[in-house]
Amino acid sequence: MRPLGDLTTGRTRAARPKRRVKTEKPVPYTQHTDPVPGVTPSGELARHHAINYDLNPQRTPWVVEVLAAATPGLHFLTHRYDRTWWRGDAIAGLAVAAYLIPQVMAYSAIVGVPPVYGLYTALVALVIYALMGSSRVLSVGPESTIALLAGAAIAPLVGPDADPGRVIAMSAALSLLVAGWLLLARMFRLGVLADLLSQPLLVGYLAGAAILMVVGQLGKLTGTDVAGHSIIEQMRSFLTHLAATHPMTFYVAAATTGFIFLIHWVRPRWPAALIAVTCATIASAWLNLSDQGVRVVGEVPNGLPLPGLPLLSAGEWQSLALPALGVALLAYSDNMLAARGFPSPEIEGERPSERAVDPQVELVALGGVHAGVGLFGGFPVSSSGSRTALALSSRAHSQVYSLVAAGCVVLVLLVAGPLMSQLPQAALGAVVLYAATKLIKVGEVRRMWRFRRREVLLAGVTLVGTVWLGLLVGIGVAIAISLLEMAQRLARPKDAVLGRVPGLAGMHDTADYPDAETLPGLVIYRYEAPLFFANVGDLLRRAQRVVDKEFASYPQAPPRWFILNVEANTEVDITACDGLKDLYADLAAQGVRLGLVRLRQDLYVPLRKAGVVQLIGEDMLFPTLPVVEEAYVAWALAHPLPSQPAPEA
Repeated sequence: MRPLGDLTTGRTRAARPKRRVKTEKPVPYTQHTDPVPGVTPSGELARHHAINYDLNPQRTPWVVEVLAAATPGLHFLTHRYDRTWWRGDAIAGLAVAAYLIPQVMAYSAIVGVPPVYGLYTALVALVIYALMGSSRVLSVGPESTIALLAGAAIAPLVGPDADPGRVIAMSAALSLLVAGWLLLARMFRLGVLADLLSQPLLVGYLAGAAILMVVGQLGKLTGTDVAGHSIIEQMRSFLTHLAATHPMTFYVAAATTGFIFLIHWVRPRWPAALIAVTCATIASAWLNLSDQGVRVVGEVPNGLPLPGLPLLSAGEWQSLALPALGVALLAYSDNMLAARGFPSPEIEGERPSERAVDPQVELVALGGVHAGVGLFGGFPVSSSGSRTALALSSRAHSQVYSLVAAGCVVLVLLVAGPLMSQLPQAALGAVVLYAATKLIKVGEVRRMWRFRRREVLLAGVTLVGTVWLGLLVGIGVAIAISLLEMAQRLARPKDAVLGRVPGLAGMHDTADYPDAETLPGLVIYRYEAPLFFANVGDLLRRAQRVVDKEFASYPQAPPRWFILNVEANTEVDITACDGLKDLYADLAAQGVRLGLVRLRQDLYVPLRKAGVVQLIGEDMLFPTLPVVEEAYVAWALAHPLPSQPAPEA
């Protein structure tokens, strides 16, 4: 036996040879003629210092992560803002403020609240969206259509002679409910609904909004009393009072409009709207235009808002819940359309995807805006295409312009109210008219016409629906038409019979190449859409038509295999599975075998569960097109037609 080792020393009694201790040497490296980084002159690898691999990283508290995700605007302003943008942002903020202040005061009258609450709403919306929004240029605040919807929702609940305090509480509660709907939509990730807003819909919507903007300013431009909520009512009222146009008001509007376009033509980089509005205000004060019948903004009240919850009964909250859903839908749709219609200015080195507005983030941002507005007694808001266009035309680069505009609102609320009192309303109408011209995308219409005329038709339907039925119904009609068009494409997609083209690798649509060739008796057919209840009948009809043509064209070599290329069939429902079984039965009755090629696992599983795979047989499932051809050639040689001689052994 081998002697046991000494338990105290761990050594065996038998002698052991001494172990050689190798000295640590650098790892040899092939010598290069040129110096190589990290290699010593003797051709050996040199070690470098170990780095900190952060094997136990400290996690950021979830509160910080949530706050950072909810405030992308704040992150951009604190990390990526370029100070060279300040001049353009400041000028744009002043221009937007000059247009926004009297505008939002007018919108408050639509809702039925005092004018100062329009300024409160604008102030809160501008600041919160600048911090939470994912668009760097979108102007969020009071908007005419949303104000109209809010007023229509509140009016039946408060009556004609309502207490202003009650109307303020109802509008604030409506804003809070809108915030709740938007945040609920974010929880279920319903921001994908914005993907339904296609480019034709966007072009038509913006054109319709431009028309509504112009019609809504006709009273200011002519000094007449234009009444009505719909465009038909407004146009009828305008034509009725057209003879009563106030000459001096019309001259102020025409001069301001012409001055804006002149400055924009001569000096495109100058803030044309701001210069024109300032000149109109100075002229109004110097010439006492208000004494000559020209309507001016008038007195602007002072004071800052304080937060608080509206005091309403449970029944009143419940009665506002459904109207709030409609307001939330239109506000979000309007916001996303405007965000896509007015992309942020490009930053050097920035990817286009980094400028894209995130629909999910916008749900949170718009919900946060409405929550803040509701706490300060405001009314529901959305994005303003006219103010955004004005900001971009004034060279705005970031939401700093919104903060500048918010600062101007604070000054007006505190000390600068009298300076705005002499601003002619006709000049504001001219600014709206100028901004509306920026919303009509003639170049996009031409591009769509060259691409596909049906896109222009969709844009036209959206335009008519927006103008005739209003923004909410118009957007709904346009989305419905987009869905119907998409369903029509899925229900009646393109198809192809695949064959070989001499001198060209792969298999291609035989309709695209007159010299394409196919194997006798083999039909490889591709149906380019997911298979579901609406198109499986069309698949059966088209497949039978192909088989009939093959029988008629080659009676001596009739079709024997019909292979369905399912690479484009990404989805399948139970009705489509039953249709594939019917296709198998029809082909089998004609002596044709059905097979599938390019079958992925996510399609194989439902077909197996429905019994389609068992019916067709695993031997008729193929991974690639060349494998199909090889398998068919081998099978055809082993199973010749009765008129064909058997292959020699």
